[in-house]
Amino acid sequence: MSYFAAAVVRDESGWTAEEVSLRGVTDIEEVADRLRDVEPDADLSLLFVEADDTYLVILRLDEGEDLRVFGSDSAYAEESRLGALLVGDLKASVTGLDEPEEARPAAGDDETEQPAVDPEADPVGDADLLADLGISAQKLLALCAHEGMMPADVTAEVCQVLGCADEVEELREV
Repeated sequence: MSYFAAAVVRDESGWTAEEVSLRGVTDIEEVADRLRDVEPDADLSLLFVEADDTYLVILRLDEGEDLRVFGSDSAYAEESRLGALLVGDLKASVTGLDEPEEARPAAGDDETEQPAVDPEADPVGDADLLADLGISAQKLLALCAHEGMMPADVTAEVCQVLGCADEVEELREV
């Protein structure tokens, strides 16, 4: 399974982004350590892990502490070793919200109509981890569940709101 991992960190000078290798990591704390290593004095560190154009995991550290994790689909834990490491221990439900209507399949009159969201997706972890940055749990879940949205698209939308989209886009062009 292929992946792209981009760390986005904010300090007093603004946002910077760096690609992070997760090769050889053995647990979630080691992933957090690699995120900390990008900028040890960062106020805020985010890691976006996109896997096989299917799964997205977002990790957050505030001042290098208090690891919070969100995964777009718990199935990632069953699909790969990295997925199991990142989201395997998360609760089977999403924290930070009460059954959002936007993240539920749209009821269509025509049975051949595609649902607006993936009814099979089972997001896990802390969907509220970006709320103080302008991305509510409902918005994050809606982005992840929107038909046709790839993990890279979700990352781009989130980074646009955060003000670091150009930095992440530069990593993709390398």
